[in-house]
Amino acid sequence: MKRKTPPDESKVQALRRHGALHPRPEAVQDEAFQSREFLDPRDGVQVKYEMLRRHRLEGQRISDVARSFGVSRQTLYLAAAAFDNEGLPGLLPHRRGPRRAHKCTDEVLDFVERLRRTTALDARAVSKAVERRFGVKIHPRSLDRALARRKKKPRKKEGRQ
Repeated sequence: MKRKTPPDESKVQALRRHGALHPRPEAVQDEAFQSREFLDPRDGVQVKYEMLRRHRLEGQRISDVARSFGVSRQTLYLAAAAFDNEGLPGLLPHRRGPRRAHKCTDEVLDFVERLRRTTALDARAVSKAVERRFGVKIHPRSLDRALARRKKKPRKKEGRQ
């Protein structure tokens, strides 16, 4: 018989899976989070929303709200801007970092393929050659992954669109 996961544990797993698990729930000292069962300091989206509500609807000062929720004023300003621009979805966590291999342009990958065909350089040496030629540092493994993606997806032939 399959054992049921306790609701508390499954909520934490769901928050973690969606990237919404608050990294420091113990820092949330707001009294409503301490006294109400509905408000959960582990829910990062709920914490951000309540911070904004305290400031905008209840008129609490930014510095007091930030202190009570264990965040910097800058974090609160960023949450407010995200909420203003995107609504509630703006409070959801966003993926950090580049969205694609922005250094691995077609020109760089063409160069790497030519180098690999015509020389016996190892991956690290190829990466150094890219740095010398194009002025960008690309980890050898990043080059390998970009080339593998390139092989999977056929390139458009020039002149066709």
